[in-house]
Amino acid sequence: MIIELISNMNSNMKKKIYQAQCIGNVEPIEYMIPYPSMRSLIEGQNIKYSKQIIIEDLSITNFDFYNLVQKTATWLLSKGLKPKDRLIIKGEDPFFKTILLFGVWHLGASAILPGEVPTEVVKSKTTASNEISINKSQFEIISKLTNNFIPTYKPLLNEEALIIFEKGSGIILSHYNLLVNVNSIQKLLPYPSQSRISIKLPCDSISWVIFGSILPIYSSYIIDNSAPDFTIGLKNCNLNLRFDLKNLLTFSDTDIGICPENSGCISFGNSPIHLTNYIISEKKLEITGHSVMMGYLNEITNEKSFYNKTLNLDF
Repeated sequence: MIIELISNMNSNMKKKIYQAQCIGNVEPIEYMIPYPSMRSLIEGQNIKYSKQIIIEDLSITNFDFYNLVQKTATWLLSKGLKPKDRLIIKGEDPFFKTILLFGVWHLGASAILPGEVPTEVVKSKTTASNEISINKSQFEIISKLTNNFIPTYKPLLNEEALIIFEKGSGIILSHYNLLVNVNSIQKLLPYPSQSRISIKLPCDSISWVIFGSILPIYSSYIIDNSAPDFTIGLKNCNLNLRFDLKNLLTFSDTDIGICPENSGCISFGNSPIHLTNYIISEKKLEITGHSVMMGYLNEITNEKSFYNKTLNLDF
């Protein structure tokens, strides 16, 4: 099964990307992780742990979270967003933004994090016409809506979930990319479910999406900024994210390597995460594995990056 990308990507490039996503003879297939979609993730956690507090500071349970996602999907639908649409999302509050992100996925649409790229540039590159900056007043409106949203479209794991612009070029990530990356992280974390976690990251990056938004839900962690069992951030935390991949082989056990093209996390210390492999040379990083992105928006950049059954990134 070759992942379906943006319509203008040629079949040869799709094949090259798919080859880079394989690791050894293991192909990126849907049943490698226990959830059939991002939507089913929150539904499954709600069924198993409906009364568990997942955000201590706001006393939000899994049941509360699921209802808010339902209401957000209803609100997005009223704003004209449709399944398979792309929505540019902004906002500085991590809780509001997480609810919005999952609401987009619950509706069956795709989210865009523009980073520092101007909105008009993002719109021209992605054909997106919708933009929302979530805030408290909007959230108050959302919280009063009905929670009986019924999805009319349920995206598969191999469909587009997110586009990020952290490096200027648009990076396309599937639901599978995001979930398999989080699943691989969970295998390496020494903290059991219901541990308390504090995420010290700005909510405008793939790092925040993976560690701050999806991981706590996926792993049944409790977000607690007052008395966490462990912290994840950029420095002075139990686990610190690093982006200087040229120095990856020198990372300590408390360093986490971040590579947006690998859906976020690429290593704990200097060891690759599960279902990811890499080779470091003096001038580039060669990556294969299930977290390898769906590709760049730019076809020329894809041609320069995918060859020899590998994703090649220059330092």
